[in-house]
Amino acid sequence: MSSELSGNQQTRRRANFGMKLGPMAMVVLSVLQGSPAMAETLNVWFGTTTPRGGVSEGIYHATFDTKSGKLSPATLAVKAQQPGFLAMHPSKPVLYASSGSGVTAYRVQAESKDAKLVEMGSVESGDGGVAHLATDRTGSVLLSAQYGGGSTTLYELAEDGSVARRVEVHEHDDLLSPAGSGVAGNRQNAPHAHWVGTSPDNRFAFTPDLGMDKVVIWKLDPNSPSLTHHGFGEGIPGGGPRHMKFSPDGKRIYLLNELTLSVTVFDYDAETGTMTAGQTIPALSEETKAKERFKSSSEIRVHPSGKFVYSANRGHDSISVFRVDEAGQLELVEVEAIRGGWPRNFNLDPSGRWLIAAGRDSHTATVFEVDGDTGELTFTRQTQQVPTPICVLFSK
Repeated sequence: MSSELSGNQQTRRRANFGMKLGPMAMVVLSVLQGSPAMAETLNVWFGTTTPRGGVSEGIYHATFDTKSGKLSPATLAVKAQQPGFLAMHPSKPVLYASSGSGVTAYRVQAESKDAKLVEMGSVESGDGGVAHLATDRTGSVLLSAQYGGGSTTLYELAEDGSVARRVEVHEHDDLLSPAGSGVAGNRQNAPHAHWVGTSPDNRFAFTPDLGMDKVVIWKLDPNSPSLTHHGFGEGIPGGGPRHMKFSPDGKRIYLLNELTLSVTVFDYDAETGTMTAGQTIPALSEETKAKERFKSSSEIRVHPSGKFVYSANRGHDSISVFRVDEAGQLELVEVEAIRGGWPRNFNLDPSGRWLIAAGRDSHTATVFEVDGDTGELTFTRQTQQVPTPICVLFSK
């Protein structure tokens, strides 16, 4: 005899249980179970690119229901050229996008059913194309990483969230000679800054550099504002550092190695602003990688609980799921296909219950449910069309 209950049986049991508990207890139970009262509709923004004459026109917007996991069709929020990576101001309705050789700020029109963006102005990076950008934790400054130029740029933000001015540009080849590690040929013959972000306490900024096999660490003063070179985090030879994320408690850094499709775990000392390398774990087996003509890692995310880490594999077109043990070490749990092509980016919703993967070459956004106990992903059979998406960003 099956131990599973029918829908009607489950409903009757919940109703009877509620009568026994009383109204106040039912409120508590409802909150713990994730009731409709806790559900919300989030904005989802898609940064895009137009390789090989793609069809993207700019930044796209959709909505996401956190109860049902339903992603709406995406619509054009604003026309823009190559708005690849996106970031939100921490407290204002302002979105930032890389825009070719600079950064652009947009005001979010929240009153619109299909949220639109209104441009607030652009500022050049001072060193070519922007690969990634982020605000500091207070929303005082914006930072960008230039892949081709191999540099980090600091911008001052105005009171309304617009980009007031470019403050300074730091060339990575001024920090070390020779600057490129040279391990992976022309991919590492010069600096290639790939990501930028700040420490949880906002005292330091970090720029993983694929060409240097290092993470450049900066002392950040968001009030002056200024960046001062502080040191390096040492990556593995030939790894090609791409993106990194902090653990929720700020004690560890997870660094994604693009060229070796692996993750390196660092212990982070918040007082001194230093990172010490420990475990490196592959995202795919050598046998699996050998079957792919081209392969590289693209994005890394940490679950809000801190219990799981996720990385995306281009070529294999999958997401690797890692469990974090009590010592902060990673164990590979599963590798899940994204049901699309070339996962340039993906993101977890703030609750950690859902994951949206962007397939650049398939022009798709696919939705997965996250198992809160194991971290494993289940495809919800939801796919929306988005032209050449390369960034997924949630906002309220």
